[in-house]
Amino acid sequence: MHDGVQAQVPVLYVADADTARRFYQAFGYSEERTGGDGDARWSYLRCGELTLLLAEVTPRLVDVELPLLIYLYVGDLAATVARLTDAGYTVERAGHPDHAPGGECRTTDPDGNVVVFGQRRAVPEQDRAPDSGQETRFSLIREAAAAVSRRGGAPARCQIGGPRGDACPEPAEVKLADSWGDTVWGCLAHADETLLNARGAFLATEDGTGLAAFLRTRHAPQPDGVPQP
Repeated sequence: MHDGVQAQVPVLYVADADTARRFYQAFGYSEERTGGDGDARWSYLRCGELTLLLAEVTPRLVDVELPLLIYLYVGDLAATVARLTDAGYTVERAGHPDHAPGGECRTTDPDGNVVVFGQRRAVPEQDRAPDSGQETRFSLIREAAAAVSRRGGAPARCQIGGPRGDACPEPAEVKLADSWGDTVWGCLAHADETLLNARGAFLATEDGTGLAAFLRTRHAPQPDGVPQP
C-alpha cells in the first residue's frame, strides 16, 4: 500500500475566480466544481489528472511579497499560444531550452502571477516560431555584469535576496532601476527573476552618460558666464 502523497491540489488566491478561471481554461483546464458566496468563493479546475483550486477570499488569507511563478507543460505549444492571444493575453516566446525542446513561452495571469509553459515534444528547427528576444535580454544581463566587473564599484553581495527577505550570498553583478528612482544591486539569478516579475524594472548603467552627467554639462557655465543651452 502506497502511504505517500496520493494527490496534490495547488491553490491560487485570486481577486476574481471567474476571471482567473477563463485564463486557465486556455491551458485546457475546465471547471469541475464551484461553490461559496459572498466573501468566500472557489472554483475547482481539472485538466486530465491535474487539478487547480482558485480561491477568492476577502480579505485574502495569504499575502505574498512577490508574484508566484507557475510552470506548465502543454501538449501543443502553438495551440496554447493561439488561445491565449485570441483571448487578449500577451505571450512572450523564450526559446527552446533543453527541458522544453518544443519551445517555451511566458505570460501573466490576471492576478500578476508569471506563467511559464513549455512543450516537451521537440519540433523540427524549420517549424519553430520566431523567438521574442528573451535570449538577447539574458545576454545583455551578462554583458552588464561583465562591464560592472571591469569597472568595480558594486557592493559585495546581492541586495535582492529571497522572497522572505533572506540574504543572498552571491556577489552583486547587475544594477537594476525603475522610473521612480529606486535602484538595487543583484546577482545574475535574482536580477533575472526581478526583471521577469517587476515589469517596470530595467538594467541601469554606471557610466558617465547618465542624467546626472547630462545635467552637470548642461548647467556648466560658458566662458562668458552664460549657462550652456
